[in-house]
Amino acid sequence: MNLSDDFISQLQNLMQQVQTLLPPTPASIDWQQTLACRWRTVGKQSYLEAIDDLSPICLNDLQGITRQKSEIRRNTAQFVHKLPANNVLLTGARGTGKSSLVKALVNEFKADGLRVIEVDRDLLIDLSDIIKQIAHCPQRFIIYCDDLSFSADDASYRALKTVLDGSLHAGSDNVLIYATSNRRHLLPEYMRDNLQSSRSEDGELQPSEAIEDKVSLSDRFGLWLSFYAMSQDTYLEIVTHWLLSYGLTLTPEARTAALQWALGRGNRSGRSAAQFAKDWAGRHNS
Repeated sequence: MNLSDDFISQLQNLMQQVQTLLPPTPASIDWQQTLACRWRTVGKQSYLEAIDDLSPICLNDLQGITRQKSEIRRNTAQFVHKLPANNVLLTGARGTGKSSLVKALVNEFKADGLRVIEVDRDLLIDLSDIIKQIAHCPQRFIIYCDDLSFSADDASYRALKTVLDGSLHAGSDNVLIYATSNRRHLLPEYMRDNLQSSRSEDGELQPSEAIEDKVSLSDRFGLWLSFYAMSQDTYLEIVTHWLLSYGLTLTPEARTAALQWALGRGNRSGRSAAQFAKDWAGRHNS
Protein backbone atom coordinates (compact mmCIF):
# COMPACT_ATOMS: atom_id res chain seq x y z
CA MET A 1 0.00 0.00 0.00
CA ASN A 2 2.82 2.35 0.87
CA LEU A 3 4.52 1.44 -2.41
CA SER A 4 1.33 2.29 -4.27
CA ASP A 5 1.00 5.65 -2.50
CA ASP A 6 4.64 6.43 -3.23
CA PHE A 7 4.19 5.53 -6.90
CA ILE A 8 1.14 7.77 -7.22
CA SER A 9 3.02 10.63 -5.57
CA GLN A 10 5.88 10.25 -8.02
CA LEU A 11 3.46 10.26 -10.94
CA GLN A 12 1.85 13.46 -9.66
CA ASN A 13 5.24 15.14 -9.35
CA LEU A 14 6.15 14.01 -12.85
CA MET A 15 2.90 15.39 -14.27
CA GLN A 16 3.53 18.75 -12.61
CA GLN A 17 7.01 18.93 -14.11
CA VAL A 18 5.72 18.01 -17.57
CA GLN A 19 3.00 20.67 -17.37
CA THR A 20 5.57 23.38 -16.64
CA LEU A 21 7.37 22.44 -19.88
CA LEU A 22 4.28 22.50 -22.07
CA PRO A 23 3.23 25.74 -23.78
CA PRO A 24 0.10 27.35 -22.33
CA THR A 25 -3.21 26.59 -23.99
CA PRO A 26 -3.81 29.35 -26.55
CA ALA A 27 -6.66 31.69 -25.75
CA SER A 28 -9.49 31.78 -28.27
CA ILE A 29 -9.55 34.92 -30.39
CA ASP A 30 -12.51 37.29 -30.06
CA TRP A 31 -12.47 38.97 -33.45
CA GLN A 32 -14.99 41.55 -32.29
CA GLN A 33 -12.37 42.98 -29.94
CA THR A 34 -9.10 41.86 -31.59
CA LEU A 35 -7.84 43.81 -34.59
CA ALA A 36 -4.61 41.94 -35.29
CA CYS A 37 -2.94 38.63 -34.55
CA ARG A 38 0.29 36.87 -35.34
CA TRP A 39 0.64 33.19 -36.19
CA ARG A 40 2.89 31.51 -33.62
CA THR A 41 4.50 28.09 -33.44
CA VAL A 42 5.79 26.64 -30.15
CA GLY A 43 7.11 23.12 -30.51
CA LYS A 44 4.52 21.30 -32.58
CA GLN A 45 1.69 23.60 -31.58
CA SER A 46 0.61 26.46 -33.85
CA TYR A 47 -1.95 29.08 -32.91
CA LEU A 48 -3.09 32.68 -33.32
CA GLU A 49 -1.81 35.17 -30.73
CA ALA A 50 -3.58 38.50 -30.26
CA ILE A 51 -1.54 41.67 -30.74
CA ASP A 52 -2.57 44.08 -28.00
CA ASP A 53 -0.19 46.95 -28.81
CA LEU A 54 -1.16 47.65 -32.42
CA SER A 55 0.53 50.72 -33.88
CA PRO A 56 -1.79 53.77 -33.91
CA ILE A 57 -0.37 55.04 -37.23
CA CYS A 58 -2.95 56.31 -39.72
CA LEU A 59 -2.91 56.93 -43.45
CA ASN A 60 -2.53 60.70 -42.98
CA ASP A 61 0.79 60.06 -41.23
CA LEU A 62 2.24 58.56 -44.40
CA GLN A 63 3.57 61.28 -46.67
CA GLY A 64 5.33 61.16 -50.03
CA ILE A 65 3.56 58.01 -51.26
CA THR A 66 0.25 59.49 -52.38
CA ARG A 67 -0.29 57.21 -55.38
CA GLN A 68 0.59 54.01 -53.54
CA LYS A 69 -1.57 55.01 -50.58
CA SER A 70 -4.52 55.77 -52.83
CA GLU A 71 -4.25 52.48 -54.71
CA ILE A 72 -3.99 50.23 -51.68
CA ARG A 73 -6.75 52.11 -49.89
CA ARG A 74 -9.05 51.68 -52.89
CA ASN A 75 -8.28 47.96 -53.13
CA THR A 76 -8.84 47.46 -49.41
CA ALA A 77 -12.11 49.43 -49.47
CA GLN A 78 -13.36 47.13 -52.23
CA PHE A 79 -12.37 44.13 -50.15
CA VAL A 80 -14.10 45.17 -46.91
CA HIS A 81 -17.26 46.02 -48.88
CA LYS A 82 -17.23 42.51 -50.41
CA LEU A 83 -16.33 43.69 -53.89
CA PRO A 84 -13.67 42.03 -56.06
CA ALA A 85 -10.14 42.93 -54.85
CA ASN A 86 -6.59 41.77 -55.45
CA ASN A 87 -3.75 40.37 -53.39
CA VAL A 88 -1.09 43.09 -53.08
CA LEU A 89 2.70 43.03 -53.39
CA LEU A 90 4.55 46.11 -52.13
CA THR A 91 8.18 46.29 -53.25
CA GLY A 92 11.00 48.80 -53.30
CA ALA A 93 13.34 50.92 -51.21
CA ARG A 94 13.58 50.31 -47.49
CA GLY A 95 11.89 52.63 -45.04
CA THR A 96 9.47 54.10 -47.58
CA GLY A 97 6.26 53.07 -45.80
CA LYS A 98 5.44 49.61 -47.13
CA SER A 99 4.86 47.99 -43.74
CA SER A 100 3.37 51.14 -42.24
CA LEU A 101 0.71 51.20 -44.95
CA VAL A 102 -0.61 47.82 -43.91
CA LYS A 103 -0.71 48.86 -40.25
CA ALA A 104 -2.52 52.08 -41.13
CA LEU A 105 -5.13 50.17 -43.13
CA VAL A 106 -6.19 48.25 -40.02
CA ASN A 107 -6.89 51.51 -38.20
CA GLU A 108 -8.63 52.95 -41.26
CA PHE A 109 -11.04 50.05 -41.81
CA LYS A 110 -11.38 48.42 -38.37
CA ALA A 111 -14.97 49.63 -38.06
CA ASP A 112 -15.74 47.88 -41.36
CA GLY A 113 -14.52 44.56 -39.97
CA LEU A 114 -10.97 44.51 -41.33
CA ARG A 115 -8.54 42.34 -39.36
CA VAL A 116 -4.89 41.46 -39.98
CA ILE A 117 -2.93 38.27 -39.33
CA GLU A 118 0.85 38.59 -39.47
CA VAL A 119 2.68 35.48 -40.67
CA ASP A 120 6.46 35.07 -40.70
CA ARG A 121 8.04 33.87 -43.93
CA ASP A 122 9.09 30.54 -42.39
CA LEU A 123 5.50 29.82 -41.30
CA LEU A 124 3.84 30.36 -44.66
CA ILE A 125 3.63 26.59 -45.02
CA ASP A 126 0.75 26.88 -42.52
CA LEU A 127 -1.28 29.21 -44.75
CA SER A 128 -3.98 26.67 -45.53
CA ASP A 129 -4.42 25.92 -41.81
CA ILE A 130 -4.72 29.63 -41.00
CA ILE A 131 -7.29 30.19 -43.70
CA LYS A 132 -9.40 27.28 -42.45
CA GLN A 133 -9.59 28.88 -39.00
CA ILE A 134 -11.00 32.16 -40.30
CA ALA A 135 -12.88 31.08 -43.41
CA HIS A 136 -16.30 31.28 -41.77
CA CYS A 137 -15.74 34.43 -39.70
CA PRO A 138 -17.82 37.48 -40.69
CA GLN A 139 -14.75 39.75 -40.60
CA ARG A 140 -12.47 40.45 -43.58
CA PHE A 141 -8.85 39.34 -43.17
CA ILE A 142 -5.54 40.46 -44.58
CA ILE A 143 -2.78 37.92 -44.15
CA TYR A 144 0.30 40.12 -43.88
CA CYS A 145 3.76 38.83 -44.81
CA ASP A 146 6.57 41.31 -44.21
CA ASP A 147 9.94 41.38 -45.96
CA LEU A 148 9.46 38.31 -48.12
CA SER A 149 12.49 36.69 -49.72
CA PHE A 150 12.83 33.06 -50.75
CA SER A 151 15.25 30.54 -52.12
CA ALA A 152 14.01 28.53 -55.08
CA ASP A 153 13.56 25.31 -53.07
CA ASP A 154 11.92 26.99 -50.09
CA ALA A 155 8.81 25.12 -48.87
CA SER A 156 7.19 28.42 -47.85
CA TYR A 157 7.62 29.72 -51.40
CA ARG A 158 5.79 26.73 -52.82
CA ALA A 159 3.03 27.03 -50.20
CA LEU A 160 2.46 30.71 -51.04
CA LYS A 161 2.34 29.94 -54.77
CA THR A 162 -0.28 27.29 -54.17
CA VAL A 163 -2.51 29.58 -52.12
CA LEU A 164 -2.21 32.50 -54.53
CA ASP A 165 -2.91 30.27 -57.51
CA GLY A 166 -6.59 29.99 -56.71
CA SER A 167 -7.19 27.86 -53.65
CA LEU A 168 -7.44 30.99 -51.48
CA HIS A 169 -10.35 32.51 -53.37
CA ALA A 170 -11.98 29.18 -54.09
CA GLY A 171 -12.28 28.35 -50.40
CA SER A 172 -12.40 31.70 -48.61
CA ASP A 173 -13.42 35.02 -50.12
CA ASN A 174 -12.84 36.88 -46.84
CA VAL A 175 -9.03 36.63 -47.09
CA LEU A 176 -6.40 38.54 -49.07
CA ILE A 177 -2.63 38.40 -48.88
CA TYR A 178 -0.60 41.62 -48.62
CA ALA A 179 3.17 41.14 -48.78
CA THR A 180 6.18 43.46 -48.69
CA SER A 181 9.59 42.76 -50.16
CA ASN A 182 12.74 44.51 -51.34
CA ARG A 183 12.72 42.16 -54.35
CA ARG A 184 10.22 42.57 -57.16
CA HIS A 185 10.17 38.86 -57.95
CA LEU A 186 10.74 37.67 -54.34
CA LEU A 187 13.51 35.28 -55.39
CA PRO A 188 17.23 35.83 -56.03
CA GLU A 189 18.06 36.19 -59.71
CA TYR A 190 21.35 34.92 -61.11
CA MET A 191 23.28 35.45 -64.32
CA ARG A 192 23.22 31.71 -64.98
CA ASP A 193 19.43 31.90 -65.32
CA ASN A 194 19.83 34.30 -68.23
CA LEU A 195 22.43 32.06 -69.82
CA GLN A 196 19.84 29.30 -70.01
CA SER A 197 17.53 31.47 -72.14
CA SER A 198 17.16 30.59 -75.79
CA ARG A 199 16.43 32.36 -79.06
CA SER A 200 13.90 31.40 -81.70
CA GLU A 201 14.71 31.25 -85.40
CA ASP A 202 13.63 34.87 -85.88
CA GLY A 203 15.83 36.04 -82.99
CA GLU A 204 13.14 36.34 -80.31
CA LEU A 205 14.53 35.88 -76.80
CA GLN A 206 12.75 33.12 -74.87
CA PRO A 207 13.28 33.16 -71.07
CA SER A 208 14.48 29.99 -69.41
CA GLU A 209 12.22 27.91 -67.18
CA ALA A 210 14.19 29.16 -64.16
CA ILE A 211 13.30 32.78 -64.95
CA GLU A 212 9.67 31.92 -65.68
CA ASP A 213 9.37 30.14 -62.32
CA LYS A 214 10.79 33.12 -60.42
CA VAL A 215 8.48 35.60 -62.11
CA SER A 216 5.43 33.37 -61.66
CA LEU A 217 5.12 34.00 -57.90
CA SER A 218 4.97 37.79 -58.12
CA ASP A 219 2.57 37.45 -61.08
CA ARG A 220 0.07 35.86 -58.74
CA PHE A 221 -0.34 39.18 -56.91
CA GLY A 222 -2.95 41.18 -58.78
CA LEU A 223 -1.76 44.60 -57.59
CA TRP A 224 1.90 45.66 -57.57
CA LEU A 225 2.92 48.83 -55.77
CA SER A 226 6.50 50.08 -56.14
CA PHE A 227 8.25 52.41 -53.68
CA TYR A 228 11.26 54.55 -54.53
CA ALA A 229 13.93 56.56 -52.77
CA MET A 230 12.64 60.03 -51.87
CA SER A 231 13.75 63.41 -53.05
CA GLN A 232 15.13 65.89 -50.53
CA ASP A 233 11.97 68.01 -50.68
CA THR A 234 9.72 65.03 -49.99
CA TYR A 235 11.93 63.92 -47.12
CA LEU A 236 11.76 67.38 -45.54
CA GLU A 237 7.97 67.44 -45.94
CA ILE A 238 7.76 64.21 -43.94
CA VAL A 239 10.14 65.60 -41.32
CA THR A 240 7.88 68.64 -41.02
CA HIS A 241 4.81 66.43 -40.56
CA TRP A 242 6.37 64.42 -37.74
CA LEU A 243 7.81 67.49 -36.03
CA LEU A 244 4.34 69.02 -35.97
CA SER A 245 3.05 65.89 -34.23
CA TYR A 246 5.48 66.75 -31.41
CA GLY A 247 4.47 70.41 -31.38
CA LEU A 248 7.61 71.58 -33.21
CA THR A 249 8.35 73.28 -36.52
CA LEU A 250 11.05 72.83 -39.14
CA THR A 251 13.42 75.64 -38.19
CA PRO A 252 16.59 76.28 -40.25
CA GLU A 253 18.54 74.50 -37.53
CA ALA A 254 16.20 71.49 -37.64
CA ARG A 255 16.34 71.42 -41.45
CA THR A 256 20.12 71.23 -41.46
CA ALA A 257 20.10 68.56 -38.77
CA ALA A 258 17.49 66.52 -40.68
CA LEU A 259 19.60 66.52 -43.83
CA GLN A 260 22.67 65.51 -41.87
CA TRP A 261 20.66 62.74 -40.23
CA ALA A 262 19.66 61.33 -43.64
CA LEU A 263 23.22 61.63 -44.92
CA GLY A 264 24.52 59.73 -41.92
CA ARG A 265 22.03 56.92 -42.46
CA GLY A 266 22.69 56.71 -46.17
CA ASN A 267 19.11 57.22 -47.31
CA ARG A 268 16.18 59.62 -47.32
CA SER A 269 13.00 57.80 -46.33
CA GLY A 270 9.86 58.17 -44.29
CA ARG A 271 11.40 55.97 -41.63
CA SER A 272 14.50 58.16 -41.38
CA ALA A 273 12.31 61.26 -41.20
CA ALA A 274 10.22 59.83 -38.35
CA GLN A 275 13.32 58.69 -36.47
CA PHE A 276 14.93 62.11 -36.82
CA ALA A 277 11.77 63.87 -35.60
CA LYS A 278 11.61 61.59 -32.55
CA ASP A 279 15.26 62.29 -31.73
CA TRP A 280 14.90 66.04 -32.28
CA ALA A 281 11.73 66.23 -30.18
CA GLY A 282 13.41 64.32 -27.38
CA ARG A 283 16.26 66.83 -27.28
CA HIS A 284 14.28 70.04 -27.79
CA ASN A 285 10.86 69.45 -26.28
CA SER A 286 11.88 69.16 -22.63
